Amino acid sequence: MMKAAELALYDSGNHDILLMAADDTGSPADAAAAAQKLLDQGAEIIIGPVFSASVSTVAPLARDRGVPVLAFSTDRNVAGNGVFLLSFQPQNEVGRVIAYAASRGHKNFAAMIPQTLYGDVVEQSFRQAVAAAGASIGDVERFNPSAGAVMDPAAAVAKSGCDAIFIAQGGSLLRSIAPTLAYDGVDNTKVKYLGTGLWSDPATTKEPLLSGAWFAAPQPSTNDSFNTKYRQTFGVDPPQLASLAYDAISLVALLAPGTAYHRFTLAALVDPNGFSGANGIFRFRQDGSIERGLAVLAVDPTGFTVVSPAPTTFQSSGS
Repeated sequence: MMKAAELALYDSGNHDILLMAADDTGSPADAAAAAQKLLDQGAEIIIGPVFSASVSTVAPLARDRGVPVLAFSTDRNVAGNGVFLLSFQPQNEVGRVIAYAASRGHKNFAAMIPQTLYGDVVEQSFRQAVAAAGASIGDVERFNPSAGAVMDPAAAVAKSGCDAIFIAQGGSLLRSIAPTLAYDGVDNTKVKYLGTGLWSDPATTKEPLLSGAWFAAPQPSTNDSFNTKYRQTFGVDPPQLASLAYDAISLVALLAPGTAYHRFTLAALVDPNGFSGANGIFRFRQDGSIERGLAVLAVDPTGFTVVSPAPTTFQSSGS
């Protein structure tokens, strides 16, 4: 992430930005000490930490100085009051794919969701998204992913009479859920399978029963430019979080013109027009969460096909 931040600083061409670093070691106490060090050195904006517990310890220190925090946690509970989450949040993916499925005529949804903290967030988002779409929920089944206990939940979902099944799971367990649903009588040519960014794995395409299924994720190839720059500069492929650090510094560079200590304001950070990042457009909400412009992709035996492109602007067509 530090390499990506340095790359963004170079690409910005802004020679008036001082990038200071302090290692938080992944510990909340060390994160607080690192943040205090940066604040004492005159930091106007803090980028990081990654983990929610660390964000919670850094936030009040930064708030006391009137310094915003661009954190990488996905936990919305630590957002707001000066903390903005520049991360990939499952709520965006769930809302996008459910809204698209509803727009294509699907009105009765069921879901299979793991019994995890991620699953708790996803279930709430699923229920909200279905309600917002004016559709109904036939069944929601939770399962233990570590035990691979999907047979009974799949059987229950199969009996729900739904026309779309949302599966908040990836990897090998996802590829076992589809055949289990088929065994229980679900016809994937009549019932649409839906998923999240966890499906964005080449192995997903190896399960024939997932062919034609939809999931939401960043538009493919959007981050090609960043990946190429990173690879050419450092000789390796960037990890996923690297693009977030790149976007954070790029955003700082964009907002840097202006009076010191008065440029990274709430109004500037929650600009309704949003910003363009390595993974597409994004904007911060007043509560510190992030809204991303995502595509809807279809699973194909040869890869993923875009069925609904990611938006390129947050402006409505009528504006």
